[in-house]
Amino acid sequence: MKQMQAAKNWLNQLSPRERVLVYIAAGVTVIVLFYFLLWAPLNNALKTQSLALENDQKLLLWVQEQSARAQLLRSSGQVNQFNGSLTQLVNQTTRAANISVSRMQPQDDELQIWIDRVEFNTLMQWLNGLEQRGVVVLQSDFSQTTDDGFVQVRRLQLGSA
Repeated sequence: MKQMQAAKNWLNQLSPRERVLVYIAAGVTVIVLFYFLLWAPLNNALKTQSLALENDQKLLLWVQEQSARAQLLRSSGQVNQFNGSLTQLVNQTTRAANISVSRMQPQDDELQIWIDRVEFNTLMQWLNGLEQRGVVVLQSDFSQTTDDGFVQVRRLQLGSA
C-alpha cells in the first residue's frame, strides 16, 4: 500500500508533460510485454503444431496408399513367396541393402528386428523388396535420429503373408 501511495505521489509531482510521457511509456511497455510474453509464443506454437499436423497427414496418406497397395498385391497373387526361413531372407536382404541389424529375435513364424541407425529411403526400399517376396510388416516402431534422413527402428515385427 505504501508503494502505491509513493508511486501516486511521485506521479503527482511530475509536470503534465512528463506524466503524459510516463503514461505513453507504460502503454508501450504493456504492449511489448503482451507481444513477447503471450502473442509470439502462442503464434510460434500454433505454427509448429500446424506443421506437425501437416506432416502427420502426409504420413497417414502414405500409409494408406501403401496399405491399399499391399492389399492389392495380396489379392492379385503377384507376391513371390519366398522359400526358406524368414531369418535367412532378412539376413540376405539386409546384407544386400547394407543395413546393419543390431538385434533379431525369431518368434514362431514371425521375426522382430531392431536397427540402431538406417537411412529412411533405404529402409523403405528394403521393406518394399520384402513385401514383394511375401513378407508383411505386422508392427513397427520408428523414431528419428539426430541425423537428417536417418531413423532408428525400435521394433519391426515381420511375418509371412
